[in-house]
Amino acid sequence: MTILIREADLIESVADALQFISYFHPMDYIRALGRAYEAEQAPAAKDAIAQILTNSRMCAEGHRPICQDTGIVTVFVKWGQNCQLESTRSLQAVIDEGVRRAYLFPENRLRASIVSPPIFGRVNTKDNTPSVVNVEMVPGDHVEVIVAAKGGGSENKSKFAMLNPSDSVVDWVLEQLPKMGAGWCPPGMLGIGIGGTAEQAMKLAKESLMGDIDMAELKQRGAVTDIEKLRIELHDKVNALGIGAQGLGGLATVLDVKIETWPTHAASLPIAMIPNCAATRHAHFTLDGSGPAFLETPNLDDWPKVEWKPSKESIRVDLDTLTPEVVASWKPGDRLLLNGKMLTGRDAAHKRIADMLAKGEELPVSFRGRTIYYVGPVDPVAGEVVGPAGPTTATRMDKFTGMMLDQGLLAMVGKAERGPVAIEAIKQAKSAYLMAVGGAAYLVSRAIKASKVVGFADLGMEAIYEFDVVDMPVTVAVDATGESVHQTGPLVWRRKIAEEKLLETV
Repeated sequence: MTILIREADLIESVADALQFISYFHPMDYIRALGRAYEAEQAPAAKDAIAQILTNSRMCAEGHRPICQDTGIVTVFVKWGQNCQLESTRSLQAVIDEGVRRAYLFPENRLRASIVSPPIFGRVNTKDNTPSVVNVEMVPGDHVEVIVAAKGGGSENKSKFAMLNPSDSVVDWVLEQLPKMGAGWCPPGMLGIGIGGTAEQAMKLAKESLMGDIDMAELKQRGAVTDIEKLRIELHDKVNALGIGAQGLGGLATVLDVKIETWPTHAASLPIAMIPNCAATRHAHFTLDGSGPAFLETPNLDDWPKVEWKPSKESIRVDLDTLTPEVVASWKPGDRLLLNGKMLTGRDAAHKRIADMLAKGEELPVSFRGRTIYYVGPVDPVAGEVVGPAGPTTATRMDKFTGMMLDQGLLAMVGKAERGPVAIEAIKQAKSAYLMAVGGAAYLVSRAIKASKVVGFADLGMEAIYEFDVVDMPVTVAVDATGESVHQTGPLVWRRKIAEEKLLETV
């Protein structure tokens, strides 16, 4: 008997699932993050986790995106061989229509981040299509679908290698983790694919991230298979690196490690590693021909009772009267509350600024004495000043840092660490880099009280905005002397973990 899967049912199910995961974290992630918050002893990391948990509940209540980067859509389909798609369009086209409807939904419009072609032009497709669809034909009379929205910050940290068969997987993972920095917004998950061919290993790594977080349960019952033993070993040794939440140093870098394998050539050991960030987003549904699938709304009472508030040690900063002397007084790890007007700008804006300066053209706005925020916000809805507006990965702006500081910029705000080139430029200019928490986009947006475009309006979410902020929380990540908390913090906590065996409860 052939089961007909209606085009409209698949479209509606995909669209509903993508809206659902934009504001509801998977509950396995929330439970694991709640345990990590209780166990965390590093003050900066605990504060960051508190912001992520508070943001998560706010998004669940307000049905607004967890992160401003609402991701590239990846879909895994297991198509029962007794099922037929009732459509004249391809499966890719039908799924993309669901993506389009989800991302253009007026009550919770999601940020369109997909550009085509990927090189030479890179024009935004405006509706976040096309998605990346993986299809497997399997016996059965139903269709299983997993939809995920993967942010660029974590996707960009993906790693792949062709190891020798005798090489150590553990050694490779521990070598790669510090190189990934904090742009993937830990604490999250690591997905590891081992075997097959190069492309199969990458697919396995991505698909492994679709599973539930069950490390606590696995440790409680004990490992049975070699893969389970490897998962536990990697989980504990990665956390022992002390990288911590947002790379600030702490106990929880990963909440789980997932591993999928496939037989491979006798001469090969392909391995891929893909992290999932603090905005872990995926949902699973099944179609059997009876209609669209809808996901069950989680109970808000299941969220940990965590409500982030600024620490008493926080220093209020007036951006409108900011001076080099004030910037020089900040110390690494200081928590600041920013007030006043700040400019925004990220990849495309920085590239255009560089091109204009090279041609001797006048910039649309002066950066002298200003602070810039690396952000590409979600469009506002229902009277919002701005949609969720969390930070983007700052290292992508490293090569432009010297140029921007030469324009008189005093400080920069982004997420994760800065590289050597940027740190040297900051040190020479006696400026500062401030870190906002990735994965707390809705919480951050509440501090933005006014917003207007002041340059490059054609770039959309990558335009230069001027925000008026009130008590926007940031941490001094690189001070005027060039000291970086992303270098010092993990070193301190790596030593503490080694000396005191602090990971037993994580």
